Amino acid sequence: MSLKNNALTNYIKKSYEELEKVTWLTRKQMIQSSILVISIALVVTGLIALLDYLFSQGYIKVIENFIG
Repeated sequence: MSLKNNALTNYIKKSYEELEKVTWLTRKQMIQSSILVISIALVVTGLIALLDYLFSQGYIKVIENFIG
């Protein structure tokens, strides 16, 4: 089997050709997108933490009412 007709070689060649067609983000777009994703993640994390705290406090109050 020759190297030119090898399936792996063809796959790598075609993959490289497809990567040349990709429109990549600029550095500024990448930074803005990253900041947006990190900000949203922090907000969602804060909301989940707040809900967790409120539910745990409510649970403690319910248990205290039944016990004491």
